Amino acid sequence: MSRSPARPVATSPARPAPTRSATRADKDQPLIDDIRLLGRILGDVIREQEGQAAYDLIEQIRQLSVAFRRHADQSADKALKKLLKGLSGDQTVSVIRAFTYFSHLANLAEDRHHIRRRAVHERAGDLQEGSLAMTLQRLKKAGIAPDQIVQTLAEAHISPVLTAHPTEVQRKSILDAERAIAHLLAEREHLLPRDQADFDARLRAHVTQLWQTRLLRFTKLTVADEIENALSYYQATFLKQIPRIYRDLEEGLGDSVAPFLRMGQWIGGDRDGNPNVTAQTLELALHSQADLVLRHHLTQVHLLGAELSVSAMLARVSPEMQALAERSPDTNAHRQDEPYRRALTGMYARLAATLQKLTGGEAARHAVAPQQPYDNAGEFLADLRTIEASLEANHGAALARARLHPLIRTVEVFGFHLATIDLRQSSDQHEAVVAELLATARIEPHYSQLDEAGKRALLLRQLNDARPLRVPGAAYSAHTLGELAIFENARSGRERFGAQAIRHCIISHTETVSDLLEVLVLQKEAGLMRGLLQEDARCDLIVVPLFETIEDLRNAAPIMRDYYALPGVRAMVQRGATDGYCEQDIMLGYSDSNKDGGIFTSNWELYRAETDLVELFDALNLDAPQKIGLRMFHGRGGTVGRGGGPSYQAILAQPPGTVRGQIRLTEQGEVIGSKYANPEIGRRNLETLVAATLEATLLQPTRNAPKAYLDAAAELSTASMSAYRALVYDTPRFAEYFFAATPIREIAELNIGSRPASRKATQKIEDLRAIPWGFSWGQCRLTLPGWYGFGSAVQTFLHRDGPQGVAKQKALLQKMVKQWPFFSTLLSNMDMVLAKSDLALASRYAELVPDKRLRTKVFTAIEAEWHRTADALSLITGEKHRLVNNAALQRSMRHRFPYIDPLHHLQVELVRRYRAGENQADRDEKVRRGIHISINGIAAGLRNTG
Repeated sequence: MSRSPARPVATSPARPAPTRSATRADKDQPLIDDIRLLGRILGDVIREQEGQAAYDLIEQIRQLSVAFRRHADQSADKALKKLLKGLSGDQTVSVIRAFTYFSHLANLAEDRHHIRRRAVHERAGDLQEGSLAMTLQRLKKAGIAPDQIVQTLAEAHISPVLTAHPTEVQRKSILDAERAIAHLLAEREHLLPRDQADFDARLRAHVTQLWQTRLLRFTKLTVADEIENALSYYQATFLKQIPRIYRDLEEGLGDSVAPFLRMGQWIGGDRDGNPNVTAQTLELALHSQADLVLRHHLTQVHLLGAELSVSAMLARVSPEMQALAERSPDTNAHRQDEPYRRALTGMYARLAATLQKLTGGEAARHAVAPQQPYDNAGEFLADLRTIEASLEANHGAALARARLHPLIRTVEVFGFHLATIDLRQSSDQHEAVVAELLATARIEPHYSQLDEAGKRALLLRQLNDARPLRVPGAAYSAHTLGELAIFENARSGRERFGAQAIRHCIISHTETVSDLLEVLVLQKEAGLMRGLLQEDARCDLIVVPLFETIEDLRNAAPIMRDYYALPGVRAMVQRGATDGYCEQDIMLGYSDSNKDGGIFTSNWELYRAETDLVELFDALNLDAPQKIGLRMFHGRGGTVGRGGGPSYQAILAQPPGTVRGQIRLTEQGEVIGSKYANPEIGRRNLETLVAATLEATLLQPTRNAPKAYLDAAAELSTASMSAYRALVYDTPRFAEYFFAATPIREIAELNIGSRPASRKATQKIEDLRAIPWGFSWGQCRLTLPGWYGFGSAVQTFLHRDGPQGVAKQKALLQKMVKQWPFFSTLLSNMDMVLAKSDLALASRYAELVPDKRLRTKVFTAIEAEWHRTADALSLITGEKHRLVNNAALQRSMRHRFPYIDPLHHLQVELVRRYRAGENQADRDEKVRRGIHISINGIAAGLRNTG
């Protein structure tokens, strides 16, 4: 029997598994101590800054929330709601700030505990799943020799790609303060008693800094801000930790490893739906990235010079090393017998000149004047290799390990460009540019009205014509000029910063072969494609189709088959080979396919598309002298509904044969901060990507799942999509419910991204971006995109053959979850999402819907499907409770959820006041600010909501 959303549900059925043993509690004691310490310091700061009355109020709310959440105390729940509803505007903002900052601090304590527990396991020799050590051990047991692993890595390409999307609610100032607190928590574990007072003072200072730093931006985030924010993760994590990943691999394998792990970036080049990204922002991104990495190189060369004080009077050097020293302009008499220092002084001068040339920047220090810039990163790398070879040949190998080896690896991976910037634009925008070029050239006045065959024929003619389409002196629209300028900047950027600076041109909403050909035409116009398609064409940028909707995913393989069947396309791709390897990236979108058809159907259609694409490229490569390597690019978001969830399991759940050492995947929103803000957590996440890719490539069976499993998944997908669309697209006024029962409108007002929340100025679900769609459902704790439809699908599947077939179908599903990684990972992610959902809180948000009949109708349907899905998971997995196999998340939820609950209650109350227009003087100030801070706090507390 369903409960009406008009009366908040007393408790949520989403309960994690029962509490763990005393032994587990003992292991968690350091976490509890850290949380108590941070909570105590925060309380002291609040008492000092806001007064005793404010502190007492916050403490009363905390105690009531904990009593209800942990002990199901109904009187505490009633008292809490009454107390929160009666708060003034000032009190509300103060309480929201307190609980938001506590969520942030709890995250830091949890991250520290993850690192602490991992260290305990490593010291005990207890290998953890997802670690390189565990993976190398598994490969060894499987009889896979180190040289085979080295060869696999030599052909591999693993690339996390940072993207800017409107769910990152953190300001860089907040991130910087939190990094300082994280450092202090690590320092605390080795603290001497005499240093305790100093430690407490420093910690209190940083917490005070947090309290006095505003959480929200006054102005909308710009692309320049997004670039700066992203670069902070390179400084904190990637530049230092990626070389360590390589070092650990080489030590584990006993052999050197070629570069395979590289970084990608969308920020500055992703124009899809973002008019603020232009040729100027691309130029800014290229400059900013080069400036950061060159300054890193300069600092490391300077420090290396201080360390390599080797005297030629005491140790020999190679002739090549001596020549490098002699070429240096360093004539300082004090360094005449120190060849390494002289060489490094000269190298520093060359790097300083390179910085001036590429970015106009000035180096921090100058022993000699900048001169003779490096033409490319390869020249700098060659000088470093000369130093390395000389040290190793003359009893100086130990001197190379600490700084020289990591620097060499950094140059190999990051070059002078730091990360590969992807260009991305929607196919209809490319089409508009091509149409205008053709019309102005009087070749075809109505290109967009041609059918697909007509478009292909016309585009192929242009690609086999040496003449450009642009007419000198002709007037073109601002849009066309802007798009052409992007491609022209890409050409000049590659010439200046290296070919790896820009490698991919991604086409959103790829629906036809002509969408791919249009990008080739635009590359030809900008000089990125040279020669004729059917003769000798070479293309600088990989044309990457992005298949997003359910229909697009179903058409992915046929589109690529037709594309490669065109005369000259295959040869053109082969001519673009790098180190003998031909690449074809294909991007798969998790967000729109989910919004289109629901969680199960999205994942199933992605699985099918990948399988079909691999079969296609295997057929294309059959007996071919030069094979084309297929690389899947996974457009994963933070939420499970957008492809989120643990990366290790996600990669292993890919269809057999689809990884093959090649994977790119997006890292988006606040997930970037949770994964990479802490360097040690960041290294763990990077290590996981490498470990999973190796296992999926070398250990995964090549056979696909049994036909019975595939047939069952297809049936479940059909029923799940039907149930999902019946709610989201076929329920009258569902969009009205969504916009009222979630803070989507308030999220759209936040200055948390440079991109609009919706593609069009409508309230249609079809036009809403998938990112704020998922973010909004997370805020109201329904997390609907991560589970809706599965319960109905399982019921339909179980009863398809009548009552007599239920046991058979149930047995099949239970067998699938045990034996099929795709199915087990998907259900594990749903289990996590249901555990984070809360019907009691969600019912409070439903009260924001003015129309009681609409509210009751939609929420009752959602609530019923929630129970069906929870029951289906228990039936299939045999587990009555959520998160039975995820103790870490259980622990996290137990510690953090009592502190998130008040934020939800207050957010609902403030949204109600805000929309009703109560107290107009407060509306634009305290109420709106309180809502936005609560959004920040809830996102921080839930962690993967974007």
